[in-house]
Amino acid sequence: QVQLVESGGGTVQPDGSLTLSCAASGPNVDYYAIGWFRQAPGKGREGVSCISSEDGSTFYADSVKGRFTISRDNAKNMVYLQLNNLKPEDSAVYYCAADLLVSTSHCWVGVHPSWGQGTQVTVSS
Repeated sequence: QVQLVESGGGTVQPDGSLTLSCAASGPNVDYYAIGWFRQAPGKGREGVSCISSEDGSTFYADSVKGRFTISRDNAKNMVYLQLNNLKPEDSAVYYCAADLLVSTSHCWVGVHPSWGQGTQVTVSS
């Protein structure tokens, strides 16, 4: 199973930026679609952005389109999420996940997903 470690969270002011990183390790990391989910207090976990392993297809939630960008570096087994123009409603714990089904219209959790421990993003003035 893939192991995932997130980093890069923090506190920023509205309209600020952050870059989240997800370090993946384990067998056949390149084969897995990897993505970012978030969970705010009192809310369910939400798929934010995901990237496939095969053709680089990407998914973005409507709430983050045009502001967030996902990328992956297979040579380094890293997946990044660039967060720009952050809003208070983006505040949440952001989790990296592997074993996903990704297209431009959806990001579904697979049968045996791996999850990181999460990194907190707080947007506040």
